[in-house]
Amino acid sequence: MVPYPILPAPRRTVLKAAAGLAGILATGKAPVFAQAAPKKLIIAHIVPPPESGAVALEWFARAVTERSKGELDVQFHGGTLMTKEIDILNGVKSGNIFMGTPSGAAATIFPEMGVFLVPYLIQSYDHAYKLLNGSVGDKLDKVFQEKYGVKINYFFDYGFRHFWNNKRPIVEPKDLRGLKIRTQPSKVFTDTVNGLGAVAVPLGWNEVMTAAQQGVIDGADLPVVNMVPLKAYEVSKFYSLTGHNYGSTCVAMNLGIFNSLTPAQQKLVLDTGREAQGKVTGPTQDIDTEKSAKAALEPLGMTINNPNREAFMKVAREKIWPVYQKMYPELWDLLAATQA
Repeated sequence: MVPYPILPAPRRTVLKAAAGLAGILATGKAPVFAQAAPKKLIIAHIVPPPESGAVALEWFARAVTERSKGELDVQFHGGTLMTKEIDILNGVKSGNIFMGTPSGAAATIFPEMGVFLVPYLIQSYDHAYKLLNGSVGDKLDKVFQEKYGVKINYFFDYGFRHFWNNKRPIVEPKDLRGLKIRTQPSKVFTDTVNGLGAVAVPLGWNEVMTAAQQGVIDGADLPVVNMVPLKAYEVSKFYSLTGHNYGSTCVAMNLGIFNSLTPAQQKLVLDTGREAQGKVTGPTQDIDTEKSAKAALEPLGMTINNPNREAFMKVAREKIWPVYQKMYPELWDLLAATQA
């Protein structure tokens, strides 16, 4: 026996509810109270576009936001949240931001990547990506997850680095003698510059232009792709295509945040990351030629020259390679086993 009578709902209420349900079915939208807000993901970078890494990250943020169909809101901040590479990666490790890159300071923040920066060890872009998109990249990703709490989204590079300075063309290693050359604050970069014959001056990029203007440094090194965006031509006269360091770096994600995404969202982030890799590596490789360097920089008053690379490679093999072969024995063997 029912303790209280069950009264039928008023006809007007039934009709109103039916109309509401029909509207939901027609539009495919859930009621407002059932719709989840997009998950916000922050990307930080030291500089804005047109710097090459920033171009790819900005594209990635826009693409993932659009392709997630309202599930993810990826926001890119170039040079506005943080301006130092180490601060960005500390933010990724702590989970204050989702994703970032150590840019040219990869070996400082992730010492395991120092092996890629050993002068003249990486022979070509094809050689690099056989390694980075293969077993070596997978190995590094596993190490970074276990050791640093970050996951690699994709590897990329700033191209092969070439010396710029305001004193003279660099043709032979002896031409570097006495020149104060800025390097990233990383042992492999300082060892390269000192080993090839110059005087290394470790500085963050945000200090470089002022240091060049004040005579603290005579020059630095950059790939062709970033000479114009970073305005190095304003403080230098000579650009010598030494190709002494391969500028390998990566884009890292906070592992906890990545694991909090659904499997479909994780796949979207990784697949779009591989596309972003191509958006930065393609233009970097295309412009890394003497012809492109001259076209970009000679109208801005710079003189471009092709040095005797064999002479530089000989110095690197004799003075620098033995130290790093002992430092990275396992990775060194993997690199040596992968043909260019």
